[in-house]
Amino acid sequence: MHIVIIGNGIAGITAARHIRKHSDARITVISKETDHFFSRTALMYVYMGHQKYEHLKPYEDWFWAKNRIELVRGTVEAIDFSQKVVQLSSDACSITYKPSWLERLTKVAPKQATKEAVTSQFSYDKLILATGSVPRMGDWKGRELEGVQGLYSFQDLELLEHNTAGLRRAVIAGGGLIGVELAEMLHTRHIDVTLLVREKSYWNSVLPDEESELVSKHLQKRGIELRFNTEIKEIKGTKRVERVETSKRESIECQLVGLTIGVAPNISFLASASSPLKINKGIVVNEYLETSVPDVYAIGDCVEHHTPLEGRKPIEQIWYTGRIMGETVAQTLCGKRTAYQPGVFFNSAKFFDLEYQTYGEVPAKLPEGIETFYWQHPDKEVAVRINYRADTKAVTGFNALGTRLRHAVCEAWIKEKKTIDHVLHNFPQANFDPEFFEKLPSLSLQSLASRE
Repeated sequence: MHIVIIGNGIAGITAARHIRKHSDARITVISKETDHFFSRTALMYVYMGHQKYEHLKPYEDWFWAKNRIELVRGTVEAIDFSQKVVQLSSDACSITYKPSWLERLTKVAPKQATKEAVTSQFSYDKLILATGSVPRMGDWKGRELEGVQGLYSFQDLELLEHNTAGLRRAVIAGGGLIGVELAEMLHTRHIDVTLLVREKSYWNSVLPDEESELVSKHLQKRGIELRFNTEIKEIKGTKRVERVETSKRESIECQLVGLTIGVAPNISFLASASSPLKINKGIVVNEYLETSVPDVYAIGDCVEHHTPLEGRKPIEQIWYTGRIMGETVAQTLCGKRTAYQPGVFFNSAKFFDLEYQTYGEVPAKLPEGIETFYWQHPDKEVAVRINYRADTKAVTGFNALGTRLRHAVCEAWIKEKKTIDHVLHNFPQANFDPEFFEKLPSLSLQSLASRE
C-alpha cells in the first residue's frame, strides 16, 4: 500500500510517524515549503537570534531514510481523485540524507541533503491532505507593495529578514496571537511598532474585558504602541510601502506592514468545480477525518469538521489538534478505525513574557446561564478566571495569565463537572510552579473566595 501525505507540518508528519510504527506501507510526504519538518511555532526565535533554523528540526535529517519515510519537495499542481494520481511541478525532487556510521557515532552536524529529480506523478492507495494554512491578506489597496507581508511560512520569515533590513518603523494590522509575535520579533531589533487593533482593547473578541486590559497594558509597558478601534483604510507608497492611512484618518509612516488578521485553510489548489472533494471554508471531514472522496483523508489546519464536537469549532488551527488528528488518522489507516477525540479545548500563548492558558469555554462575553469567578493579583500581572454554570455550579472553563495551571487537573475538573466550590477548595492542585520560579501562595483561591 502506498500512502501519500501532502504537507510536512505537525499533522502530516505525526501521521507518517505513527503509520510507520504500525505498518510497513510505503509512505511519501510532499511539501513545497521546506525539505524537512520543523517547529513552526518556534520560527520567531530564529529571527530573534535565540535559535538557528537547524535547531527547529525535531529529527535529524537521517531519521527519514532510517524510518523509510520518503520526502519529496515540490508543488502539487493537481489531483486526479478518480485515477488516484497526484500531479507535481516539474522541479519536484526527493530529499535524502544517509550519514556514514562515523557521522552517526560522533553526531556531527548533518551534511547537505541529496536532492534527486523524481517523476511528476505519484499514484496512491490512500491520500492524506495536510496542507495547513495561509495568511489572510485582506483586500486593502496597496497590499501588493514591497514591505507588505504576512507571517506563517518559512518563506515569510526569509522575506521578513529582507524587508526589515535598516527598518525604522512598522505597522501591524491585527490584534491576535500572530500579531503580538511579530511585534515582539521586531521589538528585539529596536524597530518601532504600532499595532492596529479594531477592538476596544487587545484581542477583545477572544479575551474577556479584564484579561484584555491586562494584556494591553503589558504590551504598552514593553514599548508597543497600540491603536484601538482602528483599522487600515489604505496602504500607500510607490514601489515600497511608505505609510498607512487608518480608519480614523490618521497617517502613520512606516516601511513595513505586517498583515496578521488570521489564517485560512490552504485549499485554493483543490477548489475546482469538477472536483468531487467537498470543500466549504476548509476540507469537510466526518468524525473519522474522512473526506467526501473514498480513500482520501484530511487533517490539521485545512480541515473543517462537518459536525464539531461539543465545545469545539468547525475549524481549529492549533498545533496540538493537528498532532491528534495525525495520530487518529494513522490508527484508521493501520486497521483500527478511530474517531477524532481532541478532548477539552485548550490553548496557550505568550504575550512577550506574560504567559496565557485557557481551558474549556471562556468566551469574551459571558453567555446566559454562565457565571464567573475572577481574581487578579493586586501588584503583579497575574490573573485567574473560572467560569461555571449558574444552575449546577459545574465549572466550564479557565483562563490563566502570568501563571501556569496543570493541564490534566483543569481538564479533569471540566470533564467531571466539578463544582466551583470544589475547584476553589482544591485549587492548589492546579498550581504549576516550575523549578526556580517564585511561588505564588496567593493563588490559593479558597481563602480569596471566602473574603468576598
